[in-house]
Amino acid sequence: MASAALELMGFFLGLLGMLGTLVSTVLPYWKISAHIGSNIVTAVANMRGLWMECVYQSTGAFQCETYNSMLALPADLQASRALMVISIVLSVLAIAVAVLGMQCTLCLEGSGAVKSRVAGAGGGLFLAAGFLALIPVAWTTHEVVQTFYRPNLPSSMKYELGECLYVGLASALVSMLGGGLLCASCCDEQDGGRGRRHGGGYPYPVGGGTLGAGARTTSQTYRNPTLQAGGINTASRGATLVRSASGSSQGAPGAQGTKKPTAAGYDITGYV
Repeated sequence: MASAALELMGFFLGLLGMLGTLVSTVLPYWKISAHIGSNIVTAVANMRGLWMECVYQSTGAFQCETYNSMLALPADLQASRALMVISIVLSVLAIAVAVLGMQCTLCLEGSGAVKSRVAGAGGGLFLAAGFLALIPVAWTTHEVVQTFYRPNLPSSMKYELGECLYVGLASALVSMLGGGLLCASCCDEQDGGRGRRHGGGYPYPVGGGTLGAGARTTSQTYRNPTLQAGGINTASRGATLVRSASGSSQGAPGAQGTKKPTAAGYDITGYV
């Protein structure tokens, strides 16, 4: 039950991270124009994203324009595009793989450890997707901060951190957390199946109800130590153990006519 709960929690965290990564990839709120110094007029706000650049006016007009040429873009923006797209693709693949390996689904039923390994593979994909989404977010954040503190750069060309950077950072961490939980549930389930296993009929021998050919029955009578106190001589103490052994093919008819010596104590009969 604990591994199933970890799988569900990891799956939903990975799904939430994938949705956040998708939102941060599509929306243009990666960089927002900074209103500092002489650029304190807030009538116009410029926003830049991975795919488009938008302008918001105080009148309520909102205009966006996609980048005309992909090859003319800076290398860091192209790399950020590629990493975010790959992260989304890996997240979708991780969802599909995790669904196949989760205990609450009927896929791969009866396959044993293969099902848990598939769930662990889905967790690994979530980890990779979160890490790939974290790279462009951290890269862009570092670039915006470094550009903002340049003294020789005009205030109109400075940008601040946009909402998509925060969403992307949180989504990457959530995806990695979900992938870690899925991997942990896989390891927990495999460790739980490595316990000590006994054969059929444990702790009794196989076929304990019937005596097979060659089986030997041993009867041991042990004298109660409390009865040895007082009135019992040394000779009687030496005969505390009476052992009678007979084969399965011999002694069975004769055992009915004979009577075993009895003594006060415990009678332990088992198979040897």
